[in-house]
Amino acid sequence: MIQNPAPYLRWAKTRPRVTYDLASSGLQPVTTEELLGDAAAKDAFTISGPNDEGLMPLREAMAARYRMPVDCVSIAPAAAGANFLSLLALLEPGDEALIETPVYDPLIAAARAVGAGVTHFERDAGQGFAIDPDRIRARLGPRTKVIVISNAHNPSGALTPPEVLGRIGEIAASAGAIVVVDEVYAEAQHTDSPPPAPAATLGEMFVSTNSLTKAYGLAGLRCGWVLASPSISERIRIARDIVDGSGPFVTEALAVRAFEKISVLRGRARTILAQNFAALQSMVSSQPRLEWIAPEAGTTAFPRILDVRDTTSFVDYLIEKHDAVVVPGHFFQKPDHIRLSFGGEPGKVAASLEKFDAALRTYRGS
Repeated sequence: MIQNPAPYLRWAKTRPRVTYDLASSGLQPVTTEELLGDAAAKDAFTISGPNDEGLMPLREAMAARYRMPVDCVSIAPAAAGANFLSLLALLEPGDEALIETPVYDPLIAAARAVGAGVTHFERDAGQGFAIDPDRIRARLGPRTKVIVISNAHNPSGALTPPEVLGRIGEIAASAGAIVVVDEVYAEAQHTDSPPPAPAATLGEMFVSTNSLTKAYGLAGLRCGWVLASPSISERIRIARDIVDGSGPFVTEALAVRAFEKISVLRGRARTILAQNFAALQSMVSSQPRLEWIAPEAGTTAFPRILDVRDTTSFVDYLIEKHDAVVVPGHFFQKPDHIRLSFGGEPGKVAASLEKFDAALRTYRGS
């Protein structure tokens, strides 16, 4: 029986709704008009069609974007589904998953749901939440079959460069393990940097998961994907047979339209994130109670509140007194931190940051 396996996600779904929301980590949603333009529904997509192994035009679009063979691409129900299907395909009961911390807790829950044990290696705040491959090596055990990381890191937004990923891949290969890299935030950029290449392009020991949610504002489509070697990809598609069979045809058809205009959606996202990131930087620079490492990508930041041991009571105060919300850090194993999201509509994000700043200046708890 599964009892509250992912406390953060349960909190996220049941927390009080507020006017000033800095907890929701998605990008400002794309409207139907932005996605489809003037096309009528009858011209945009049909209700059903052949997509047993994923709609082939969508898999081909993904393969072309990431320069991988189409048999390396699998469709999944959002990034959460991509992560679960990957772990379902790679782990058996009694295996072990080595997972970063701080970590998005559904990644832990997915490994445990498969029957695997979970151990952790730490991403040190003092090192900018960068991954130290030697820490991974030190924590590997004889039952370790999967190493799980996020890039960009959720919650801090730290990026792991290709050369470090390469070292992690070498360590994994020497132990007979696979590296699953959750890349759902990788393309959510607030600079002019080109999108990073998926880890799966570095070798067969990597599996990349992603979706159209965080970087492109299309959470409602619940369209995700997995990039992996042909053999692992086949295992992932077989694993989906027992989860939901195949995806909703309409979602996949609309996702094809999204990939057709992915450059436009990317430009839209960058404009939103650049504006919001500038507002966030301005607030943090004038707020003496915050210590942070600026995120390199993504829609979230993970500052520490310097004089607060556990931010849970501060978040309760923020909700009650300021009609605003951020995520308490204990959901990411760092109780003196908060996760703050800045992917929303810029005017609302700016107003929400003002509320957050005001709460920090009046809160007297510890």
